[in-house]
Amino acid sequence: VWRLWRDGLGAMPSSSTRPLRIVVTGGPGGGKTTAADLFRRELGTEIVGVPESATLLFSGGFPRETEPAARIAAQTAIFHVQRNLEDVKTAKHPDRVLLCDRGTVDGAAYWPGEPAGFFRHLNTSLEAELQRYDGVIFFESAAVGGMPIEGNNPMRIEDAATARALDLKLRELWSRHPRYTFVPN
Repeated sequence: VWRLWRDGLGAMPSSSTRPLRIVVTGGPGGGKTTAADLFRRELGTEIVGVPESATLLFSGGFPRETEPAARIAAQTAIFHVQRNLEDVKTAKHPDRVLLCDRGTVDGAAYWPGEPAGFFRHLNTSLEAELQRYDGVIFFESAAVGGMPIEGNNPMRIEDAATARALDLKLRELWSRHPRYTFVPN
């Protein structure tokens, strides 16, 4: 997957103000974190990883609640942590490709209500957030293929039906990126 992706980057314009940002995203149980770990291990110093902010927050004790107001607060925090993690990694490694385990757009799929409300709440837009990334690798959830989504993320709480619904929402959002690569389950 990475070789195909890398070979397709030839015409990608690079920014002089920041390194390339590639986001690895998709529904729960798609293998994103596993793939990102593999890319980091295989490519070494060519890339630097940006960890998934939701996992960092929830594993650190941030409450994970189902009420709409609590979900809004959580997705707001995740968005800001994600942006700041990317900024820290950009400042520390200006000459390396950033490989982001999820991106700022992901929160719109987890938002209670329409994705447009997420972007309005955060004073941004889908288009502005997509422009933060130079490419997207989307891993379809194993739940879409009827396979179990249990994995190495103890913070995952989604069942198969929820994983499929999130996968669809995420795909709808991220597929608008001009450099979108879909990896089926």
